[in-house]
Amino acid sequence: MATSTATWNYRDEFHEAFARTYFRRFADCIVSSIGVGTYLGEPTDEADENYERAIVEALESGINVVDTALNYRCQRSERAVGRAIQETDVDRESVLVATKGGFVPFEGSMPENPGEYVREQYFDSGVCTPEEMVRGNCITPDFIDDSLDRSLANLDLETIDLYYVHNPETQLEERSAEAVYDLLEATFQRLERRAAAGDIRHYGVATWEAFRVGKDHESYLSLPEVVRRARAASDTVGTDATHFRAIQLPFNVHMADAFTVEGQDGPEGPQSALWFAHEAGLDVFTSASILQGKLASGLPGDVAALLDGDTDVQRAINFARSAPGVTSALVGMGSPDHVPENVAAGTFPPLGASAFDEVFE
Repeated sequence: MATSTATWNYRDEFHEAFARTYFRRFADCIVSSIGVGTYLGEPTDEADENYERAIVEALESGINVVDTALNYRCQRSERAVGRAIQETDVDRESVLVATKGGFVPFEGSMPENPGEYVREQYFDSGVCTPEEMVRGNCITPDFIDDSLDRSLANLDLETIDLYYVHNPETQLEERSAEAVYDLLEATFQRLERRAAAGDIRHYGVATWEAFRVGKDHESYLSLPEVVRRARAASDTVGTDATHFRAIQLPFNVHMADAFTVEGQDGPEGPQSALWFAHEAGLDVFTSASILQGKLASGLPGDVAALLDGDTDVQRAINFARSAPGVTSALVGMGSPDHVPENVAAGTFPPLGASAFDEVFE
């Protein structure tokens, strides 16, 4: 797993090549504020090879955050991450590896009969019931336990540094918010036990809409309530403190709701998800930081003028890195050709707080 000594040594090796605040704290570690994302791409051998090469190049260029998920590319993304970590000269303990569980993962490719696959793998085996699954999403303790075991095997790691429950808001399509919070608390208890056993170091929640919409939205979840449930889970299990550490959500120039929508109840009134997380000491990892490549073709002119970078991709990355509370902006790197431009974004300083606020004035 990532350690304080190894990540600080990694920082000492690379920090002079980057601008201020490029490396940021995560627990007792220090990590790059740009991370490798592995969501996009077809489930093919060629895509696997490109991801492996890209991850190795990124790790050897100053990026020590890699994010994936069990279901990405039919489990191939996790396996590519695992092979890249074995191939690189960078010490495993220098790298923050994050993955997610909550969606059905197919085996290498889409099966001819997905329904039969799900029935055999999950319903017949007793991992979960049809009633517990919503559009391929299940976040029960047993399902997450099974998913975590699969991820450990795919990644070939003894410990996953950060493990997310994936898109719990999907469950709101068939359950009340209170029922989803209860489900999360039960699953958090299981993750607290897995943390105590050394299988994960920290856990969190990866979302798409839940924390960046208003209270009246059908996908809304309360971040303060999720944190409260994590603390309750820790108390029930008897761990010294909760291992709940981070959230993941989309954030970019066109999807800035996590900063602009004050949907979370803070100590002194409504707050955005980013400000609540910042003040609560939670780490934030941004997904869709360049809107799955769409921002490569241009940013709004008034925003671009405020951001440093040689390209729109770099300016878009630096926008995400500038938001309050953001630990690392995740960027898809399905090809080694993308890595140098993405890494170079870190050679430019992010916006200061006043300049970032100016974007929204």
